[in-house]
Amino acid sequence: MQILKIVLSIIYVIDCIGLTVVVLMQEGKSAGLGSIAGAADTYWGQNKGRSMEGALEKITKLMAVVFFVLSIVLVMNFLN
Repeated sequence: MQILKIVLSIIYVIDCIGLTVVVLMQEGKSAGLGSIAGAADTYWGQNKGRSMEGALEKITKLMAVVFFVLSIVLVMNFLN
């Protein structure tokens, strides 16, 4: 059981570092003055799921779920 705690802790640390890096790689959500004139409806805005930004958002969501699940599992495992 001790080996499982060590393996999960290592995966948890890697996930924390990876989640931090992925969040820092994302661009800001402020569109500036272009959003006032309706310029947000560009090619990149329409195809966001296929762009690098869309991929980073999907990776962020996945890593956040892994983070929360591992957090709960590790807390429950350390309480026993």
